[in-house]
Amino acid sequence: MPKTSHPTRDRLIMTMVELLDGSDPEHITADQVLNASGISKGSLYHHFEDFEDLVEAALIARFSVNVDATIDALSQILATVSSKEELLGALRELNVYNQAQSRSSFRLERARAAGLTYSSPRFHDALGLEQQRLTEAFTDLFVEAQNKGWMSPTVDARAAAVFVQAYTVGRIVDDIAPEKVDQEAWMNLIMTVVEKSLLN
Repeated sequence: MPKTSHPTRDRLIMTMVELLDGSDPEHITADQVLNASGISKGSLYHHFEDFEDLVEAALIARFSVNVDATIDALSQILATVSSKEELLGALRELNVYNQAQSRSSFRLERARAAGLTYSSPRFHDALGLEQQRLTEAFTDLFVEAQNKGWMSPTVDARAAAVFVQAYTVGRIVDDIAPEKVDQEAWMNLIMTVVEKSLLN
């Protein structure tokens, strides 16, 4: 069951989220979080089972923030385009942003968070629920696109929702390589797959 929001809990999570900008989770201590947030140790352990529970909550928040931004952008695209050409142009622009080399740290962070689920059943369950929420949000948008006639009705909307997330996170195989694939070639491949396989 998801934990309810509370101002103290939210402040602890946001403090941890900010501290993660400059450090790996294992290098951040409870005292650092308490000093930065101004919240007492008793309050921390009132809202979280242990310090690792707070770390996991912050990792989930970071895992989702950029995906939620993409979902919002895609929702806006579906609400405003009036032709297939406009749709393709807007989708290309969104993909150029998400696939940029400057976004590699976000892709790597998502992959790392997913990898951490192997050692923590609690984190596995919590991150799994968050990933389900994200996939369902994409699925709803793709059903909307099908209803508007933009997306092929023969495509399973949930499969498409997983696919578009997978090709973005999967870009890490190139992010870590010393010789990168040509960005234009990568974008052309993505847009060809999107246009030929997903759209009407």
